[in-house]
Amino acid sequence: MSVVTVGVHIVDVLTRPVETIPAGQDTVLVDQIRLTAAGAAAGTAVDLVKLGNQVTSMGAIGDDELGDFLLMIMSRHGVDVSGLARRTGEQTAASILPIRPDGGRPSFHVPGANLSVTLADLDLDVLRGARAVHLGGMDVTFGLGDPAFFALLDELRERGTVVTMDLLSEMPDLLGMARAFVPHVDYVLPNASQALAMTGAATVEQAATALLADGATGVLVTLGAEGSLVVTADGATRVPALEVEVSDTTGCGDAYCAGFLTGLLHGHDAVTSARWGTAAAARVATGLGSDAGLTDLDSTLKGLS
Repeated sequence: MSVVTVGVHIVDVLTRPVETIPAGQDTVLVDQIRLTAAGAAAGTAVDLVKLGNQVTSMGAIGDDELGDFLLMIMSRHGVDVSGLARRTGEQTAASILPIRPDGGRPSFHVPGANLSVTLADLDLDVLRGARAVHLGGMDVTFGLGDPAFFALLDELRERGTVVTMDLLSEMPDLLGMARAFVPHVDYVLPNASQALAMTGAATVEQAATALLADGATGVLVTLGAEGSLVVTADGATRVPALEVEVSDTTGCGDAYCAGFLTGLLHGHDAVTSARWGTAAAARVATGLGSDAGLTDLDSTLKGLS
């Protein structure tokens, strides 16, 4: 099933468990360190491939060693990276994440080349040939907030392409700008704090209703351990989280998006697809990094039985 992910590409450097940052030049031994392809486009792309989809990813990275690594690891997982633009003299976006024993994930982040993505970086023919397009991190890819891109999204939807959108930041100003994308997508998938900041609403239910009124077909608000809220014209449904031993919550939102979109592409409705997203997120929460624990669709869906 052909999917294109567009937007944020990040290299994550993760380590666990971290309770404190050592003083001076002291050393603390940890259990694990990983480097992964992450971000709302790259991480979702890897998860989509693992769930059985054919995926091309588009965006911008630097011409540095981190960019070399990102191309290598995404290609190794089976993502088509020929649509990634490389920026001379710019850094590939990267994060360092010291994971707490409870799975929490503070971060140190460089946004890098993600900030420079524009419509000119995208292969329009590939987009027009996709069954689905996932927009990852439109709140930080400022150059895509372009009327010409909105018109393209409208064209894709008229052709029958499913368009989904996830977000990256927690900053109200950036999220407010990203709201301009909502009338041009089918499904918006913010977390609770993003939904509230994006709309100024008092509750996630009100936030989801406001985004639905903007023109989206459905709004799915992820709620961490409380699961997710699915709001469509048919009403609101709570989808509970699955009980797992949480190691790291990095990338759970990306996995949720990948599982949800995979469910839609298999012909399921939004609520059933949200359960697929929940199962994918649960698998990722059991390991370290944005794709940990996720191997294939069949084993992922066993968590629902």
